[in-house]
Amino acid sequence: MQQRTDFPLPSDLPRPVDDGAADHLLNMTMPKVCLHSTAGRMVDLSDLSAPRTVIYCYPMTGVPGKPLPEGWDAIPGARGCTPQTCSFRDHHQDLSRLRADVFGISTQTTEYQREMSNRLQLPFEILSDDKFELCDALRLPTFEVDGRRLVKRVTLIVRDGRIEHVFYPVFPPNESADQVIRWLQDHPIPN
Repeated sequence: MQQRTDFPLPSDLPRPVDDGAADHLLNMTMPKVCLHSTAGRMVDLSDLSAPRTVIYCYPMTGVPGKPLPEGWDAIPGARGCTPQTCSFRDHHQDLSRLRADVFGISTQTTEYQREMSNRLQLPFEILSDDKFELCDALRLPTFEVDGRRLVKRVTLIVRDGRIEHVFYPVFPPNESADQVIRWLQDHPIPN
């Protein structure tokens, strides 16, 4: 049975508004936070080796056959985690050519993320911030649904240990990788 590879978004998704919750992130130093990855290792976010690293944070991915939280599509910015992840997967080579590594981050457990990573055949790692270490250290925007705290969708470009650029809010999520690529092309790293 062939795996589904496209995840179209409903045309009437509510657009998230910029509530200012990410305004403080630009130029922040990445904290000494180590997160579990779907590759079975710990990643120290204060010690990233690539010239640039794209870190896209997302609320949660669904699992086939399991319903999303009640009213999920009505929460601005909630729906679209799988399409966003697929956009980074599909543009991974383009991002590599632009000298950028990619990590996805959610507050789901590594086991939960590993199912999605394997199913979508991701060429990059997903990191688990299930203890909210990065969320709290950077004061990332979060929201609650069904009594669970989730990170809002935000994308960070990290260079030399600092947050060089912030995409927030991110909409539509399935165009996130395209937006990042355009920004990287417009802001090349000097040789």
